[in-house]
Amino acid sequence: MLRGFATLRAFPRPTAFSRAYATGSIALNGPPAVLHLKTGQSFEGKAFGAHRSVFGETVFSTSITSYTESMTDPSYRSQILVFTSPLIGNYGVPNNRTPIDSHDVGVHLESAGIQCTGVIVQNLAEKFSHYEALESLDAWCKRHNVPGITGVDTRAITTLLRDQGTTLGRIAVGADAALEAPQEHEYWDPSQENLVAQVSTLEPYTLNPSGDVKIAVLDFGSKANILRSLVRRGAAVTVLPWNYDFNTIRDQFDGLFLTNGPGDPTQCMEAAMNVRKTLEEWEKPVFGICMGHQILGIAAGLKAYRMRFGNRGHNQPVLALASSGSIKAGRVYVTSQNHQYALELSDPFPEGWEPFFINCNDSSVEGIKSTAESGKRVWGVQFHPESAGGPLDTIEMFTDFVDECKAVKALGVKATESTMAANAAPVSFPVLDVPTYRTAEVAA
Repeated sequence: MLRGFATLRAFPRPTAFSRAYATGSIALNGPPAVLHLKTGQSFEGKAFGAHRSVFGETVFSTSITSYTESMTDPSYRSQILVFTSPLIGNYGVPNNRTPIDSHDVGVHLESAGIQCTGVIVQNLAEKFSHYEALESLDAWCKRHNVPGITGVDTRAITTLLRDQGTTLGRIAVGADAALEAPQEHEYWDPSQENLVAQVSTLEPYTLNPSGDVKIAVLDFGSKANILRSLVRRGAAVTVLPWNYDFNTIRDQFDGLFLTNGPGDPTQCMEAAMNVRKTLEEWEKPVFGICMGHQILGIAAGLKAYRMRFGNRGHNQPVLALASSGSIKAGRVYVTSQNHQYALELSDPFPEGWEPFFINCNDSSVEGIKSTAESGKRVWGVQFHPESAGGPLDTIEMFTDFVDECKAVKALGVKATESTMAANAAPVSFPVLDVPTYRTAEVAA
């Protein structure tokens, strides 16, 4: 065995040229750029992408792949995204258009464009290598008017953010980089705004209208792979604005899905109150992810709070406290996450509800579900079962949900008296034929 191992080591290594072709870091020939943090620290580097200055909330992600999916995730709205992985951009950026049918939803990534305000990397790959790649990360950011900084110590930034929590920041590019750091009162705080309203669809639309089960989706800033995961399981999906009163049309559907989204869930109390009425009066399945999970919790009577630095990455372990469908109590699942807020773990839990998952690292609530005694079919998880990117440990939760919707449809659950009149005339929505995902408008 050792001799064979030595023989293998004797094979010639790839030449330096071939290695550099795929992963060489970018020549630092952009204008100077600085990341200023509200807490007083500054990090100097070189600009890439759009040569413009912006404010945002500085956060870090521990994911080592799928930078394109992270950057197009609407949950990163208004955030300056620091990647802890030392090399970013080595496989470029793919074509982001796909068909809209029973398999795809119009985009290859998680929305039509970059959602984060800016990007911070240690080394930006000058050249890229992937069979689907069409352009570099630098060119993509430039085309979407999003600035980035390369050549900074992202480990130092991450250490700071871990110690002091998520911090407001500013990317200063070119002439702005030579100016003094902003005063504390000059930093823009996106958490004071309703970011969900900025990324949610403006008008309802339908995907896969010939699907055999009808699911309504409240769009708080949905990742495309959530819609894709539902469509690929045979669902006809109607996407609604975040504050649409689902109760006026609910009995036309077999289930309700609440998506992820950016910002503070208390900015969406209108939606939470609508969902509370749904939970009290409706008997069909409801499933919420990320922001949708928080909205479910608020509707159930739980409180949401702002975490110190949130959980962002593809390696968050969660422990299942209860069994349901493909999820087995006592098992640890590795999950993809992106959130700043979480639900409080109260004792006792609201009547009819129980904890579903808990985070193995910080003991935060990672899921809630209705109890068997409640007679309801409601689940919420803080993580992303659809991943994109990340592990697929919990992807079958989508199958569980769609199967529940089909089972309820087969049982013929009756409409409630309070909404029978409102739902007497079925409402139809346009079928989507071009992507309508909203892209970011960054704050200068």
